[in-house]
Formats: sequence, structure tokens, C-alpha cells
Amino acid sequence: MSTTELGPVEASTAPASLSHELVVCSLESWDEVWRRNQFFVDALLRRDPALRVLFVEPPADALFDIASGRRPALPRLAQPRGDGRLQALRPLKLAPRRLGSFSDLALQRSVIRAARRLGFARPTLWLNDVTYAPLIERTGWPTLYDVTDDWLLAPFPPREIARLRRLDCLALERAQEVVVCSPALAASRGERRAVTLVPNGVDSEHFRRPRLRPSDLPPAPTGVYVGTLHEARLDVELVLELARALPALAVVLVGPDALSHDNRRRLSDQPNVHLLGARPYAEVPAYLQHADVLLVPHLVTPFTDSLDPIKAQECLAVDTPTVATPVAGFRELGERFKVVSRESFVGAVEASLAAPPRARVAMAPISWDQRAEAFALALARARVAPDTRRIA
Repeated sequence: MSTTELGPVEASTAPASLSHELVVCSLESWDEVWRRNQFFVDALLRRDPALRVLFVEPPADALFDIASGRRPALPRLAQPRGDGRLQALRPLKLAPRRLGSFSDLALQRSVIRAARRLGFARPTLWLNDVTYAPLIERTGWPTLYDVTDDWLLAPFPPREIARLRRLDCLALERAQEVVVCSPALAASRGERRAVTLVPNGVDSEHFRRPRLRPSDLPPAPTGVYVGTLHEARLDVELVLELARALPALAVVLVGPDALSHDNRRRLSDQPNVHLLGARPYAEVPAYLQHADVLLVPHLVTPFTDSLDPIKAQECLAVDTPTVATPVAGFRELGERFKVVSRESFVGAVEASLAAPPRARVAMAPISWDQRAEAFALALARARVAPDTRRIA
């Protein structure tokens, strides 16, 4: 099958309007951290003043939150923007999936009800969370399947992998368009059908504008990691090894915490490891600018090879030295970053701290607005494709 990567010139030929109604079933919440889905939705709203968006967040799951030691989230329908054109729905997950499929069915029904309440007639469905793949057939909405992580390669229980595989197959078969964010995803999903590669972008000016040093950033020397703390990506053992080998270095982890209770405790117990939690997107550049070295201690696995890490683009936009394991997104940029094996990571960080400062010209990667133009073209193609089969 073919893979197409659309650039800003091609995307500029997109139809003026995809539809004025868009339902986004997202793997991420609409919050102050900002990720791919939020950048694209924001750009689409600016492009089309008549566009209205229902942004479906991960569901409220009180039992899981309590078991993970987090404060339980509550269901909600919010308006993140003052103009009312964006509605953020956090549905309620009724029970664990091991008790049956009724919980996922209820989530799908909640999306249909919310779309009806908003008066949506025939929205375009932007499917990022495959839990909602059955909506393609159930509603007949024209659909774009946006694959941003290969969860089929994640370290999940076999039962969960089987569920995700079934839904991924459904989405690949029924969606009018499939977009992927990385070459590895283009290779895997492109085996079955044509896909469009739309990588991530960055707002270079946002990260280059000088900022004051954050008040909660420990005294130098500091090694800063910015990103979601998740065992499928972050090499917790390597972070601990670094902290123990360089006790004078403040190892600062900035980002949403999805760690297990045990790993969170192990990191917190290390005196020079600082878990600061999530920070708004507006504040992130200050941590990157004022770090002595940026850390990317990622696991190198088939799962992480499927990713297109946004942090690689953000690190390109600043001039702070960066040390990374040879993970996708960084190993291709070895001339810009210090990309080393896991075994050499601690030594490379120590060498970066000891080296005299040197000028490093920051690059200007492709912007989010340019990437959003390519994404809008794919959405427009999904909109004008023939209807899928509708089920009552």
C-alpha cells in the first residue's frame, strides 16, 4: 500500500471547508499541557470560523484513579474557549472492561448523545482512541483514523492487546482516511491500506522567546526531562542510575504522571530526583531554556519506535545540550543531539555538564500550523468520501 506525506504546499489546495462539525475522540485530555490533538484543533478552529468541535477526552475512571493513587476525575462537559465553538466532553467509565463490553458501549452512546445535544447533523469523526471505532458503523459519520501510538506493541495484558487489535482492524477497514505520525506507523498500517504521514510540529517562536528561570527549578546543575512519565516510554531504572551516579545533579522530571505507585515512590525516594508534575504549555520553554542539559532517557522498544516524539521538535528549537538514548525522533538527529546507548547515557550526561558552553544554532522545524494544513486536507478527503454503512 502507499504512504503519502503531505507538505504545506500540497495542503494549501485543501477544500475551504471540511464540515462545520467535528467530533474528536482523543487519547488525551484538553488541558494546559497541549499535545498534537490540541494544536490541530486550535489551528482548525482558526481556519474555519464556523467550525464547532466536540472534543471527547479520556473517560472519568474513579476506580482506576484510586488504585493508582490519584485524585478521581469527574465526568464533565466544559467549554475551554470563550466563543463556545469547542466543547470538551469527559464521559464516565462505568466499570472495568474485564466485567464486559457494556462500559465501552456506554462511552460510545455518550458521544452520540452529546453530538445530538449540540445539534450536530453529520459531523466528521476524528478517531484517535480506538475505543470509539464502532461509532464508524453505528453512526455512518465520515471518519479519519489518526494513529499516534502503536499500542499493539505496548506492554499491556494479552486481553487488552486483543481488544485493541480488533478495534484497530475495524478502524483501518472502515475509516475513509488513515493518518499516521511516524514512519514506523506508516510501515505497519500501510501494509493494509493507503495512509498519510503527518508528523508532529513545533511553535519555534514559543520555545525561543527568552523566559525567566522557573521558581521551582532546583539550583544548577540540572538535567531536565519534559514529557509524560509513563513506564512504556521512560526508562525508570536509567533515571535512577543517573541520579545515583551523579548525586550533585538535580534530575528534574516535568510532565503528567502516569507512573505506577511503586515507581513513583522509588523516584521520589531518591534525594536528587524532583518530580514537578505537569506544567502548562506556556511555562514549558522556561524549563528547557534554563536546564544545564536536557534528558531523554527513553526505552528503545518496538513501541517507542512507533512514536514521533514532540519533545524532539521542541529540543531542536532551543540551544540547550540534549542527551538521548537512540529512540525514534532523536536517533535520526544525531548530528544535533548527543544520541548514545543506554550504557553510555550517564557518561554522556556527565561529559555534557563538564564541557564548556558552545554555540549551537537552533533549528526551525516545521510548524504546527503547517502540519495542520496537511491534516485538514486528509479530513476534507474523509468528508467527501462515500458514506460508510449505517447501523441502527
